[in-house]
Amino acid sequence: MLVGLKEMLKKENLNTWDGLQDLIDLATKERETTLKELFHDANRHVDFSIETEELLFDYSKNRLSVQAKSRLLKMANDCGLSEAIELLFNGAPINETEGRAVRHTVLRASASNDPKDAIVHGEVDLQLQAMKLYVDGVLGGSIRGFTGKKIDHVINIGIGGSDLGPHMVTKALAHYRTRLKVDYVSNVDGNAMHFALAELDPETTLFVVVSKTFTTQETMANAKLAKEWIVASLGHDAVQHHFVGVSSDQSAVESFGIQSDRVFQVWNWVGGRFSLWSAVGLSVCLAVGFDNFKSLLRGGEKMDEHFRNEAFEHNVPVMMALLGIWNRNFLNYETHAIIPYTDLLQYFPAYLQQAEMESNGKSVDRQGRKVNLHTSPIVWGSSGTDAQHAYFQLLHQGSTIVPCDFICACRLGNANRSNHEMLLANFLAQPEALMTGKTEKAAYEELLAKGMDEESALKLAPYRTFEGDRPSTSILFKELDPESLGQLIAMYEHKIFVQGYLWGIFSFDQWGVELGKQLAAPIYDEICRKTVSNMHDRSTEQLLQYFLDKG
Repeated sequence: MLVGLKEMLKKENLNTWDGLQDLIDLATKERETTLKELFHDANRHVDFSIETEELLFDYSKNRLSVQAKSRLLKMANDCGLSEAIELLFNGAPINETEGRAVRHTVLRASASNDPKDAIVHGEVDLQLQAMKLYVDGVLGGSIRGFTGKKIDHVINIGIGGSDLGPHMVTKALAHYRTRLKVDYVSNVDGNAMHFALAELDPETTLFVVVSKTFTTQETMANAKLAKEWIVASLGHDAVQHHFVGVSSDQSAVESFGIQSDRVFQVWNWVGGRFSLWSAVGLSVCLAVGFDNFKSLLRGGEKMDEHFRNEAFEHNVPVMMALLGIWNRNFLNYETHAIIPYTDLLQYFPAYLQQAEMESNGKSVDRQGRKVNLHTSPIVWGSSGTDAQHAYFQLLHQGSTIVPCDFICACRLGNANRSNHEMLLANFLAQPEALMTGKTEKAAYEELLAKGMDEESALKLAPYRTFEGDRPSTSILFKELDPESLGQLIAMYEHKIFVQGYLWGIFSFDQWGVELGKQLAAPIYDEICRKTVSNMHDRSTEQLLQYFLDKG
């Protein structure tokens, strides 16, 4: 496997591929072709979409020609993407800077056909069994608080991948919720924990503390506040009844006061932003029940099988990745908006911000050299239709072109039918409007038809003109249920992997988050001592002094 890894690292990537200049030249030429012109091909909507059992991925409204698509597919093959995918699934240490395998796909695999994976699968199964027993115990009432009352409120304490993924899934699956109310606290700002605890009963509250090392500063600060709150109300003996821990360091969790049978394991081969499939998702289990959590895993596994086995041209994550590379590196679009047309996916854009920008926000390649091409775009967005009344003005008429992913479900739980039909109409209309636009002549004639005089219509028409030709991708799935959500999440995970591999970078470390945390430690010490050293730049010294004077 190590030989395979070394061979992968030596493979060509987009930066070194000998067809790069041809792609650059092709992009220059194709910028002159409009999306309307591309649709002169009557079969474009079929040839530039992929339908799986659960969803339709339509990327036909992007400025991508048959020729460009063919070149991108050739690039993926020339760069050894197939071999890289197998290394991922076979557990090679592709997170080389940390010497780790990347195995989040194992967390959702129902079985292993590879004997050497039997131990890993066995460990995962044991954790799933432990999660089921605990969740069933809490929901059924056999596991209770210190005073014998049933648990009715859960607070997950974590940050980053220990918060964003589980929080997103819990919100998305609100139609499947259990009797428990599950909330999330991540920010070290004391207000977050203050308001989370304000109306809770210590006797019926459970805290799930999630930190791989159990040393994450923000998480442990909030866990300490929660522990003090429990102790003040119920005494020290109550801690073991109102806390569970998720970590790779069992001794650290036990030192906090959590008993060993309430410690759930997460392994170092699970990256934080890919960890919701593990015991990090314990809060999800409590929120929606273990069976629904298993359905989420099953959906992720289905997408794994699709990604691993489908030809690239019919492979949703691969085509997503190639399209993103085309937009970022050849059409020079710097940002990418994620716009789910369901309020239940409200936190999905924020989840993908971390998943994509922390993974591929890199500027050093796998050989330690500065990359020649841009890597991750800036990922942002929010749920429609709220987004339409916030920033769609920029999307339609701004000077910056922003490729968008529009996401919607044909059916949405027990949502009001007429409201959902209105939502779906907007979901369909916005990509069409971005593509087709409206000419100044059409705007002028429209104003005349409304009774405006010619002079006024001529003055106003430029402001009601939409240049159109703005790219978007539409993802429509049958229903937002646990299995389809699992597929959706895994689809984006694999897209991120493909892009990172083709850009020639390591997607599974995150050294960029370290420096600020390192510098925060001595500053915190100065704040506690109420002194300002001369070890900082003058601006930081001034800011620190102002805080000490006024805080």
